Amino acid sequence: MTAEQIVKGLVDAHISSNEETLFGDWLEGLALFINAQTYGGRKSGIQGIDLEFDADSRRNIVTIKSGPNWGNSSQIAKMRSDFKTAQKILRTSNSNLHVMAVNGCCYGKDSKPDKGDYFKYCGQRFWEFISGDSELFIAIVEPLGNMAKEKNEEFQKSYAQMINRFTKEFANSFCNDSGEIKWDEMVHFNSSAE
Repeated sequence: MTAEQIVKGLVDAHISSNEETLFGDWLEGLALFINAQTYGGRKSGIQGIDLEFDADSRRNIVTIKSGPNWGNSSQIAKMRSDFKTAQKILRTSNSNLHVMAVNGCCYGKDSKPDKGDYFKYCGQRFWEFISGDSELFIAIVEPLGNMAKEKNEEFQKSYAQMINRFTKEFANSFCNDSGEIKWDEMVHFNSSAE
């Protein structure tokens, strides 16, 4: 394994995590904006609920995630609990209010959206649910692709410079004069008690 491979692996993992967060936040904001324009929806004040809107004689409460494989069993249990709490809160002021809980995923597919106590709408189904437009998911992709293409060259140049700089720093700190990685020192630096 080379110093560059180690650095590249760490940097790529960090970038991926940050991109996922930024992209997810951006998509959530887009979904809130679109729904506000279509149904007068709003950011919910109830913990664990991202969006509330009224349509088809019911109150819809939505938790928005980037994609369909977003959580482990305890995170999904927490979402279900948040849905139940939100339904209780909303029914306190109107016991006849029909409340539908939805886990909305900005991309992906789920062929069985009915999960019993909530629905999971992914990709096209999600965007249509919040907008009423079955083709909105396609309309969103084209501008994203154009923006990504414009930024890609700038990113690649900056990325290469960052990998080179970090690889140099890594080699200076964790490689001997012959270029071998000093694994003991690296593990000590990363994992030893302070």
